[in-house]
Amino acid sequence: MRELSRSSRGRKIMLHVTAGRIAGLLSRRGGAAFSSSSSRMASHGHVGVTEQADMSVPLYCDRLDTPLPDRPYKDTLSAADESLKQKEKGPWNSLSKEEKLTLYRMMFNETYAEMKKPTGEWKTVWGGIFFFIGLTGLVVLWQTHYVYPPQPPTFEDEWQAMQVKRMLDMRVNPVEGFSAKWDYEKGQWK
Repeated sequence: MRELSRSSRGRKIMLHVTAGRIAGLLSRRGGAAFSSSSSRMASHGHVGVTEQADMSVPLYCDRLDTPLPDRPYKDTLSAADESLKQKEKGPWNSLSKEEKLTLYRMMFNETYAEMKKPTGEWKTVWGGIFFFIGLTGLVVLWQTHYVYPPQPPTFEDEWQAMQVKRMLDMRVNPVEGFSAKWDYEKGQWK
């Protein structure tokens, strides 16, 4: 009787917990449905959801196969940059090397040399490969120690030598096989 009362009490607690969870979910969903913020409703209440980028607007990207991006690197220019842009319309012989570099950096973020500069990613790849090879070796070593059974005695050199001696004594396959290669008079292999 006592066992029956414990199980029925457990069921009541489980039903209470389940009903509480359902009520909590419905209240959150109901609050989101009446919320004026569509981004909160779309994100189901998660904080830190970013807006999607508008892909119809031209984007800037440095790529070796695309020498001229859709838009310049700097969109908003300062007063000094604006005056330099006006000076750019004149003869380029009057521009200094620093001004030419500044104009280049307004249009592009990286040069071809900077884009082609090798990264150190190959080191990470090789490090990962060697790490997993080492980990695999440790797993195999662990398995040979603790998982696999010990080798049978037939793999030992003494056992195999006795087996060869027995086969020679029995003259196994004397015409073209094992015993044919043994010289019985000299006691050595032919």
